[in-house]
Amino acid sequence: MTDSSLQASALAALLTEVCAKIAPRLVFQLWDGRRIPYDAPADEPAIAIRDAGAVSRLLRRPKLDTFLRLYLAGRIDFINGDLFDIAERRPEGKPGRLVRTLKRGVVLRALRAFAFHPGGPELLGMEARSGKAGTGGAADKNRANIAHHYDVSNAFYRLFLDERMVYTCGYFDGWHDDLGKAQEDKLEMICRKLRLQPGERMLDIGCGWGALLIHAAERYDIRGVGVTLSEEQALLARELVSAKGLQDKIEIRLADYASLDESFDKISSIGMFEHVGIDNHAAYFSAVHRLLKPRGLYLHHAITRRAKASDNAFRRKRPEYEALTKFIFPGGELDHIGMSLKNLERHGFEVHDVEGWREHYARTTRLWAKRLSARRAEAEREAGEVIARAWLIYLAGVSLAFERGGACIFQTVASRRTRSSSGLPATRRDLYR
Repeated sequence: MTDSSLQASALAALLTEVCAKIAPRLVFQLWDGRRIPYDAPADEPAIAIRDAGAVSRLLRRPKLDTFLRLYLAGRIDFINGDLFDIAERRPEGKPGRLVRTLKRGVVLRALRAFAFHPGGPELLGMEARSGKAGTGGAADKNRANIAHHYDVSNAFYRLFLDERMVYTCGYFDGWHDDLGKAQEDKLEMICRKLRLQPGERMLDIGCGWGALLIHAAERYDIRGVGVTLSEEQALLARELVSAKGLQDKIEIRLADYASLDESFDKISSIGMFEHVGIDNHAAYFSAVHRLLKPRGLYLHHAITRRAKASDNAFRRKRPEYEALTKFIFPGGELDHIGMSLKNLERHGFEVHDVEGWREHYARTTRLWAKRLSARRAEAEREAGEVIARAWLIYLAGVSLAFERGGACIFQTVASRRTRSSSGLPATRRDLYR
């Protein structure tokens, strides 16, 4: 029997034990074609292990980072399904406690079988680019971080976004699958919360492909400025504005919000704040306050994490958070909703409304993941296999995190504080007409 056969047999025995005692609904397929459990249907969603070296790496370094590198390299994969299917079948309980229920002899035989296997080459590419990123706040570093995520290609994002190219959380008036409707409803809700009026001047920080400003100009007759650090986004946003005949009302700038020196009636920040970095929050809110006219409204739409017992505990990153910033969102940091509100009040704002959209983002990212999966071959041709794999597991992983409450997202409406009336209506009934 060859070394590969011995290793496959040892791993099969271990996985059989895992399926029997820990995860009865999981299915595995090894590089030699055998499936565990042996009687699992051929079309059942399964975790495919492509080579013995992948197992060696996992046994030596059993961390999420190791698994993601192997997945991005194609050495571990999901077949007959996706991460959602595997997640539905995962065991409940803490992994360490579950592993202790396995037969010691079976575990030791597997460890011996892979102890001296070389493991295979490391994945290079995405993490090499992101390894240079950070949250220092310097303009060139910010541009590099944004380019890593958003300048993959506009064609790539078209594969899974709605026709308006909205890359932020949708707003569902029921748990339907119409992504275009959810995004239009979101844009409309933002405009209502900002109480836009004809002729007002609006700034959208991190404007993406310009969908919000286009909607606001068409429906509310505002004049808008959008800023982004992504060259790809700026180019397409200008094309979309021009196609709508709105170039006299909307200006798209390739610029940092902090460089602006003018004033606006309304300001929105939709899914951009996650890139700022906790150490730069004070500078960010000070800039927004400076740019906003007295009694002007600011809508802050951002992903958050749950607060911890202390600030030090909060800033310690879980493995999945580390992976997100390494492979997908270099420089990204999330705050908690209490930190957001504290910073708004500290920097001269009065908070009026806070609305949680956690389940809306869980559904949005699930729909994105499913749409990208359906066009995976096109995604690989456009951006390469590694990037396509990264976005597939990222979108699915984010959706699961929001479904389970590991991440949250809030829309907060605040005004530039004055010593008089805020000017807002007595109730919020008009928002939901």
